[in-house]
Amino acid sequence: MMYIVAIGWMFVVILMSVVEAVSPNGTVLGAFFTFLLYGLIPLGLVLYVLGTPLRAKQRQQQQAKEE
Repeated sequence: MMYIVAIGWMFVVILMSVVEAVSPNGTVLGAFFTFLLYGLIPLGLVLYVLGTPLRAKQRQQQQAKEE
């Protein structure tokens, strides 16, 4: 479920970047920063925070296996 929302958000951000790049007032550099600041950085941060419980659970299972 979490990945469906992430894929949808990246689709929207890619379309925003394309429009920025081909717009008469837009630039490719502006499209790059749109993609970076609206897409990769926030989405990476959200996925990292939401994946923290899973990583902690995996770390506990690994420690239990070692003992």
